[in-house]
Amino acid sequence: MSGAGPDAPDEEPDEPRGTLHPTSARALTACIVVGLALGWALHPVVSAVSGGPPLVSWVQALVLVMVAAIMGFLAWSTWQTVHVRGQRLEPQQAVNRLVLARACALAGAAVTAGYLGYAVSWLGDESRYADRWILRSLVAAAGAAGVTLASLALERACRTDGGRPRP
Repeated sequence: MSGAGPDAPDEEPDEPRGTLHPTSARALTACIVVGLALGWALHPVVSAVSGGPPLVSWVQALVLVMVAAIMGFLAWSTWQTVHVRGQRLEPQQAVNRLVLARACALAGAAVTAGYLGYAVSWLGDESRYADRWILRSLVAAAGAAGVTLASLALERACRTDGGRPRP
């Protein structure tokens, strides 16, 4: 007997292989519920404290649309690299993209719901600015929803077959 077992010093141990699951619907739902509640409560609370509601500018909405476009391009580029051309990303680059995708998906869901909640808080308000804030909030919510969808697409693009050979 040579004594070469799984714990023999001259054999390299197998690399740990973990599994990573996609962002769960439960996590996205929790972010949506919290965002909706906070967005809806923001209008009356800030109005009571400061005497005026928080303003929603076009800049906020357009920045979210721009972030959605950037995330969408990154998702497309990653998909092309990994799934179309069959190339591998550097490990750190893959982890960075996955972390970015998850963070933006969850934050995007919360921000989407926050702007929707804020828009709902203006319904029935007789203020002359109500229509303006509702429209801007809905555009911002659409931009944030785009961030969420593009981020989920980036997360999907980062997925690989785990090194298994293709048939």
